[in-house]
Amino acid sequence: MLDDAMVDAYLARIGAERPERADLAALTRLQERHVLSVPFENLGYHLDEPIHMDEQVLDKIVRQHRGGGCYEVNPALSFLLTALGYPVEILPGRVHRPGGTLGAAMCHLALRVTADGEQWLVDTGFGRNSRHPLRLASREVQHDPDGEFLLVDVEGGGFDVLLNGRPLYRLEDRPVRIEDFRPTLWWYRTAPESPFLQDVFCSLRTEDGRLTLKGNQLSRVAGSERSTEEFTGDAAVLEAYKTHFGFSLDRLPDEPSGGVTAGVQTG
Repeated sequence: MLDDAMVDAYLARIGAERPERADLAALTRLQERHVLSVPFENLGYHLDEPIHMDEQVLDKIVRQHRGGGCYEVNPALSFLLTALGYPVEILPGRVHRPGGTLGAAMCHLALRVTADGEQWLVDTGFGRNSRHPLRLASREVQHDPDGEFLLVDVEGGGFDVLLNGRPLYRLEDRPVRIEDFRPTLWWYRTAPESPFLQDVFCSLRTEDGRLTLKGNQLSRVAGSERSTEEFTGDAAVLEAYKTHFGFSLDRLPDEPSGGVTAGVQTG
């Protein structure tokens, strides 16, 4: 369980106030601030860093002001929510790949959070996840600042999460433990076809769009406006991480040597 000092540091990291009660209004604010503050990034996979799913991840997210994938940012948020009094469960998922195929089991990790007597889907680690909690009992379109989300039951149990009619991932409704994802984490870190090994990216949602740095190219989306900027030299790219994402690196991540592109959701 997080102590008060870590809770305060985490809230300061995402620019949120400590809620007076563990209700839906506070959960909505916490998820939104998390989405707008913590990048979806895979730099650790290319910096030979350990990928932690336990409370060790808090050093990266809170103290280093870094981000991560679903195996890092969603467990980190679960520790914060639990400390604030929310009941939290871990749900495993499979990502819908280009061409209509489903990825392997346990390849996505999301949260089921209880607030105001209802269960909510909270996900801050997919790249195209909702900004606000989604009502798990609803099968109607749910309006979110980042699109129209719909939960659709699937045969055999579980449900698909759709954004603007496009399936993103499929979740089981059977909770699991965080440590159950260790074999899949090993696959993500070692398999040539792992989507996290195909390129180097760091992406952060903004109020009206997104910033994404891939290699030496920064893409900006602001409303209907899109622009790109290329940086020359390692020092300029390192400064871009600091300026646009709020953290410093000692060196640039290693560029991948090539492989099968598996469609990481980055924007």
